[in-house]
Amino acid sequence: MAPRLSGKDKLKSLLTVTSTAVTMFSGVCLYQGNEKFYDAIALPLVQLLDPEIAHTAAVKMLKWGLMSKQNTQDSESLAIDVWGLQFKNPVGMAAGFDKQGEAIEGLHKIGFSFVEIGSVTPKPQPGNPKPRVFRLLEDNAVVNRYGFNSEGHESVWSRLRKLRDNNDFNGIIGVNLGKNKTSTDAVQDYIDGIKKFLDVADYFVINISSPNTPGLRSLQRKDNLEELLIKVNQVRQSIWSKQPLLLKLAPDLSDSEKQDIADVVLQKKSKVDGLILCNTTIARNNLTSSLKEESGGLSGAPLCDISTAMISDMYKLTHGTIPIIGVGGIFTGADAYNKIKAGASLVQVYTSFAYRGPPVIGKIKRELSDMLKQDGLASIKDAVGKDANVR
Repeated sequence: MAPRLSGKDKLKSLLTVTSTAVTMFSGVCLYQGNEKFYDAIALPLVQLLDPEIAHTAAVKMLKWGLMSKQNTQDSESLAIDVWGLQFKNPVGMAAGFDKQGEAIEGLHKIGFSFVEIGSVTPKPQPGNPKPRVFRLLEDNAVVNRYGFNSEGHESVWSRLRKLRDNNDFNGIIGVNLGKNKTSTDAVQDYIDGIKKFLDVADYFVINISSPNTPGLRSLQRKDNLEELLIKVNQVRQSIWSKQPLLLKLAPDLSDSEKQDIADVVLQKKSKVDGLILCNTTIARNNLTSSLKEESGGLSGAPLCDISTAMISDMYKLTHGTIPIIGVGGIFTGADAYNKIKAGASLVQVYTSFAYRGPPVIGKIKRELSDMLKQDGLASIKDAVGKDANVR
């Protein structure tokens, strides 16, 4: 006859069984991407962690395949061809999340049609001192001053080469290139990046708009930008690089600066194939969080309308001839749709993923598909620049 359990033992047994069941249930909910579970339980718990630790943990979970795979097919109306690349949907992960190219496959599996890694610098560098990431919960925003923390070209290239050699992977990868903080030749840093990642990248991004590397944004000035792009294009031609070249710009540009940039990128010798609009902002308008004065770049909801307005401006200044990736404060399908109608062919998210988790990807895509139907449009391409009135 089995011995009778004491009240204490019964309680311990009950707690063990209950905690195991809760853990299993939580794991299943996380893996299946249960939106209510993420909103009510998972993400509030995540927000108790230091933001950089939470960021690192999310990258590792994706790397190890611990986040939910997309279990439905994207609507055919969301497919779009840009630069000769076939995107299953217009939603990608912005640079800054997967800095070292660790989670590319996991990010594709949970529903992103493309992933932009980096920024990657030629030599390894640690970035700025910690703490360097701050949640502005009241504003649905994040301030970061990472400062291009990078494992360097060689390490990241090796990781991408291994992924490309995996015959099961055929996702679209953008490589966002940065300069080393101590570099005396920024142009050469970008050229070295294009040469290094030539065999693994689907497109390149010249990032001259991060506010966290001293002097970087000065490369957006007309003369500096023209010199940079002329030299980069000469090298691209010499090595037969077919990858599209994109330029990522800051939102903190004056109208005259935007016009200067448009004039440069429309010239054949200094042309680009696409624009990413936009990077984080140094502005701090209408924020309520006590952390609003932390130095660094602000992303998230406060950037949404600023980004959309910049997309509209640059779409018009370039006469709709240069495809745009819209990024900044996209939390809903309406946010993405407004950017597409302003002139973006593709969009990227980051901060909303940090605040809402994987379910936000499916939500944005579902809402986008519904809006296209409501407007009687057959595809995303039909909506690009719909509100811009470009002649």
